[in-house]
Amino acid sequence: MSPSVPLQEMIRAIRSARTQCEERGVIQRECAAIRAQFRQADNGGRSHNLAKLLYVHMLGYPAHFGQMECVRMIASPRYSEKRVGYLGAMMLLDEKQDASLLITNSIKNDLSHSSQYVQSLALCTLACMGSAEMCRDLAPEIDRLLRASNSYIKKKAALCAVHIVRKVHDLGELFAPAARSLLSEKNHGVLHGAVVLITELCERNPEALERFRKTVPDLVQIMKGLVISGYSPEHDVAGISDPFLQVRILRLLRILGHNNEAASDAMNDLLAQVATNTDSTKTVGNAVLYETVLTVLDIKSESGLRVLAVNILGRFLLNNDRNIRYIAMMSLQKIVGTDHIAVQRHRGTIVDCLKDPDASVKRRALELSLALVSASNIRSMMKELLIFLSSCPLELRAQAASGIFNAAERYAPSQRWHIDTILHVLTTAGGDVRDETVPNLIQLITTASELHCYTVHKLYRALLTDISQQSLVQVACWCIGEYGDLLLKGDCQETEPVQVTENDVLDALETVLQSHMSSPATRGFALTATMKLSTRITDNVDRIRSIVSIYGSCIDVELQQRAVEYNALFKKYDHMRAAVLERMPVIERNSPGHTNGESSGELVKEVQPVKVKEGDAAPTQQPANQVCDLLDLLGGSEEPLKPTSAQSGPAPGQPINTSNSSGGDLLDLLGGLEPVAFTPVTVYEKNGVTLTLSCEKQSDSSMTVTLTASNSTDSDISSFTLQAAVPKSVQLHMKAPSGDSLPAHGTAKVTQTVVLNNPNKVNLKMRIRVSYTSRGSAFQDMVQVDSFPDKASIGVILLGFF
Repeated sequence: MSPSVPLQEMIRAIRSARTQCEERGVIQRECAAIRAQFRQADNGGRSHNLAKLLYVHMLGYPAHFGQMECVRMIASPRYSEKRVGYLGAMMLLDEKQDASLLITNSIKNDLSHSSQYVQSLALCTLACMGSAEMCRDLAPEIDRLLRASNSYIKKKAALCAVHIVRKVHDLGELFAPAARSLLSEKNHGVLHGAVVLITELCERNPEALERFRKTVPDLVQIMKGLVISGYSPEHDVAGISDPFLQVRILRLLRILGHNNEAASDAMNDLLAQVATNTDSTKTVGNAVLYETVLTVLDIKSESGLRVLAVNILGRFLLNNDRNIRYIAMMSLQKIVGTDHIAVQRHRGTIVDCLKDPDASVKRRALELSLALVSASNIRSMMKELLIFLSSCPLELRAQAASGIFNAAERYAPSQRWHIDTILHVLTTAGGDVRDETVPNLIQLITTASELHCYTVHKLYRALLTDISQQSLVQVACWCIGEYGDLLLKGDCQETEPVQVTENDVLDALETVLQSHMSSPATRGFALTATMKLSTRITDNVDRIRSIVSIYGSCIDVELQQRAVEYNALFKKYDHMRAAVLERMPVIERNSPGHTNGESSGELVKEVQPVKVKEGDAAPTQQPANQVCDLLDLLGGSEEPLKPTSAQSGPAPGQPINTSNSSGGDLLDLLGGLEPVAFTPVTVYEKNGVTLTLSCEKQSDSSMTVTLTASNSTDSDISSFTLQAAVPKSVQLHMKAPSGDSLPAHGTAKVTQTVVLNNPNKVNLKMRIRVSYTSRGSAFQDMVQVDSFPDKASIGVILLGFF
């Protein structure tokens, strides 16, 4: 290829290359020719060569050797070369390269050029790649051009001033007077640039915001002129007069009217006029209406105007465009807490969106439907949500089930309705519910004493129908073990009478024990239920003994241990069996259960603590050498504390313990392996989010840390995540969190379990990163736990907020 081929020929040769190697060869030959011509003193085709080099740069090949040629061409007096030179500077240079400083003087000279086109080239280049130093040097020139008489230059200068304000915030005061005067211009391009500049100034400077609130009447007049103006071919877009300028003005009005009653009153009539007169059949009109709605909802607007805005969003839900439906539900989600009644009017349309084939629209419809549940509509909304749960995609089942559980717990009209709803969810999506669902339902059942017979009959029938839903099977086994005597009586008045024999019940439990679908935890529930039935039935105790003895050699260690303990009850402690296996008392509601999903812990950045404060103190009654343990945490004493034994009643699915002093051997057999738990401590409390930490010693080198988060604000919190980092010698394993959203008013909590293995027994420290989104804003904080309980003592926890 000859060095003088035109740009079109080079493009044709590159496109005709059959392989990437052939393409590289063409480009390398052409770049070599361009370099050779750049070295020539008298080069008449500089703009031609630089244009070819810019095309090579667009293809992703190195073109840095053309930077100095760009500088030389910018200084050229010829407009054709200056134009290509400025284009090359915008593409090949940036503020991090020293070569960009060489064009500062050329830009300054061109800003004073007699030709408006040369001035516009300099303005565009400065707005594209101007560094902070260049902006400081050339800001007075831009301010001068903002006051020029040429509308073309003022439009370019306004956008250049926006770039300067973003680079150097202090220069905003320089442009404020000129920006105010630009609002009196008739040219739409100048008005657009002025509105963008004022918006930037107001967002970055509270003083400028107060100053420009005086311009609200001017902006209202400009906007009214656009709304009522007739057809203008220069600015008309699908029947809307300059929608781009309208959107910019509405956005600025939203900033000026936020938390200001006087400014909001001045724009209420305008917003009502825009909302009623804008055509909603075209996408352009919907864009203007959407900005109008956002402005109405963000300022101190009248109640009637807010209802009008919500109705517009309701019309958006009926639009065929899925994007419009999506943004409508996003907006309704933000205001459902403040305008609940107005949003409730569109409940039917929102529920219909649950049937939308688009996954993202369906997800937003689910979130909004759950937010609309109240005490007055709990039955009708729950009916729709349960229908949706039966056919929703797999990725939404966990979210739907969790939302239904929270709503049922908060607004349940009766305990029976509450139990029926949860059982319906477990029957439909039992494999997708969180782990704390089982203990929560068990706690609910124990409190409803008058429904024990009804519940055990219903769960028994569900167990015979389907044993694939593990959560449902676990609850059914627990109820059969606790209330098997009520099941065998068969005199439940609230259900159809069914005669159930002892063999039928044991057959059902054996089916669960032998099924390949049963998890080890489910088998544990079934084995414990079988053991508990030994005190509730009379004719099949030997069969129960035989079932239990079989699992004494089970490959699963937990199940084997449980079977050995139960065999010991039959053989050595039969006189205590009835007392040990008696019916559980009412279970008090405790913190949410832990999840058993697995995820890798992500290390966070190393940061230094800025502020350290002392956490919650240990329990008041402590041994005298508690001070020694505190010193031990700091590297002083090595004297350990003896743990105090905690006595508790037996629980299904847990090793059995008793406080009876006559059962010392039984305590040795069944107890002694209980983990030592410590008092939960609040480690983070900010913006309504509270994070508590509780520890549980599993062994000398192993500890389980449970982090529990709650939300006390009036709005829901989404995208809630916790990340943790520990010293390198400590092994960290983070299990999956129970959820990623915190409902308002603390109605539900998010828990995450962290397992720490400290084989070298170093001083434990942990940094926790808390990230979440509240009211559309993202928050991120860091907290440091500088010490953990040592051995059996409860250490003082130190926190560092970042």
